Amino acid sequence: MNRQKILRWMLYLILIISSKTMNAQHTINKNELNAMQESLVSISALTATGDLGSLKIELNTALDLGVTINEIKEVLVQLYAYCGFPRSLNAIGVFMKVVEERKSKGISDKIGKEIILAGNESNRYEQGRKVLETLSGTPQVKPAPGFGEFAPRIDAFLKEHLFADVFQSDVLAFQQREIVTISALAAMPGVESQLQSHVKMGMNTGLTIVQLTELASLIEKHISITQANSLRKVLMMPIDPITSSEMMVRISEIEIIPEYLSEYNSILKEEAAASVKLEPGVIAIFPMFQKETPAQIRIIEIYADKAAYQDHLKTPHFQYYKTNTLKMVKTLKLVDMESMDRETMQQIFRKLN
Repeated sequence: MNRQKILRWMLYLILIISSKTMNAQHTINKNELNAMQESLVSISALTATGDLGSLKIELNTALDLGVTINEIKEVLVQLYAYCGFPRSLNAIGVFMKVVEERKSKGISDKIGKEIILAGNESNRYEQGRKVLETLSGTPQVKPAPGFGEFAPRIDAFLKEHLFADVFQSDVLAFQQREIVTISALAAMPGVESQLQSHVKMGMNTGLTIVQLTELASLIEKHISITQANSLRKVLMMPIDPITSSEMMVRISEIEIIPEYLSEYNSILKEEAAASVKLEPGVIAIFPMFQKETPAQIRIIEIYADKAAYQDHLKTPHFQYYKTNTLKMVKTLKLVDMESMDRETMQQIFRKLN
């Protein structure tokens, strides 16, 4: 074989190897969330939790990346069905201001595909039922067993409005809509059953474990480790430890004026319960009293980090507690603590879990 033929064969082999490498890279990238999908995750999670300040930042980022105005509108409209009208309307209000501010700065954002409102078709229930069959991959009987038989109107709303009117708008594809839903549900406590159902639907639309794992990491970044772990559990993946070097532990030593003790205890119990239930960053608020001197109250407070503690101070339930118990407190001492054995502490949390 002469020299020219050898060179041609070497060039051919290099091209084959390069092509395979490029294809492999393309396959890897295809399994990861793209920039638009990451924006859908952050916008959905922050809308669901009502963090409007952070939402404004992410809305600007999404528009900078080329996500269209109508795509974001569809996200925020869809979310009313998962986190309620108040959160959805608040987010839409923020988005309106973002669009206006960007226009005033001369920024021209893409409007995107036209949003076509559904007509008054008489078979919307059937349309919605078929959409849900496509997403779930399982037959959907009429009415839905259980809740649909017990409350037929909610079954009708689910099929006729959510899965017919909302999901059938093609401004967002089914996979994008499932990213929106999974992100919102992963950000909210107490909806693990629905999260599990929609993770299956998302995978039916082509979402991969790699993408869902990345989604969990974004929930941890924007919301909390606790909420990210709720998705990791559904994916049957190892959960990240709640405790970290940033964790804040405090003991509040409080003496209550005896005549207010009963009223104070009632308000404190409500505040502690609301904090643990509603705030992902509150790991524990555990009130106790001394047996021999019940007016001596001790509260063990554990927060994921200082930011979680600062968020806690702004909540309506803490503000109510602070305002209404001020006159009842005789003395107050806040003692910040540091763990001597974090590894054992993590084992305690695993046992409780």
